[in-house]
Amino acid sequence: MTSTEVFLKILETDPTYRENTEAWRSGKDLQKKCLAITSSVTPAKLCCCILIILILVALNVVTLCVLLAVRSRETDLQVVYVTCPKGWIGFGNKCFYFSEDSENWTLSQISCTSVGAVLAQFETEEELNFLTRYKDIFDYWIGLSRESSHHAWKWTDNSKLNVPFVIQGTGECAYLTDSGVSSGKRYVIRKRICSKTNSNVSISLDAL
Repeated sequence: MTSTEVFLKILETDPTYRENTEAWRSGKDLQKKCLAITSSVTPAKLCCCILIILILVALNVVTLCVLLAVRSRETDLQVVYVTCPKGWIGFGNKCFYFSEDSENWTLSQISCTSVGAVLAQFETEEELNFLTRYKDIFDYWIGLSRESSHHAWKWTDNSKLNVPFVIQGTGECAYLTDSGVSSGKRYVIRKRICSKTNSNVSISLDAL
């Protein structure tokens, strides 16, 4: 046995030499695996991966913007909470009362006045939609009237109608139906809706 062979035998019995040799072999194996993986990646696959990443980033950005916009809007808005009497329904800054009994239009207005209210008056389409959704199958008098079919509609406080909706019929007093607002003779017996504004009820504002 030559001196070289003896030297190699000694190295093989050295634990440090064996560990370094195994580490070198592991490094070579890892390098081969990496080369195999990267060699299988074509330009088309790389472009697809980049495109998918960009789409995911864009979706995250859009979602974040939407959430921030909603949060900003919520902090800017305030909800008006109206303290309504028992049996009344609050919406916006008003309280509404849907009667159980029925009267003609004139007596309905008197009944509303006796409780510090008026026959229902609304200034927005949202209030009208609320009343239409909340009512039952019956028709309800509201606070609109006119002298004749040739005159303009007015509320009970003599203010003019400024809500853009159609009032059907040729009567002189308005009432709420399932399909909107219609008109009829003031002597017809119907239920009524009374309303109180924010000057008649207690209001508290709370930020969202």
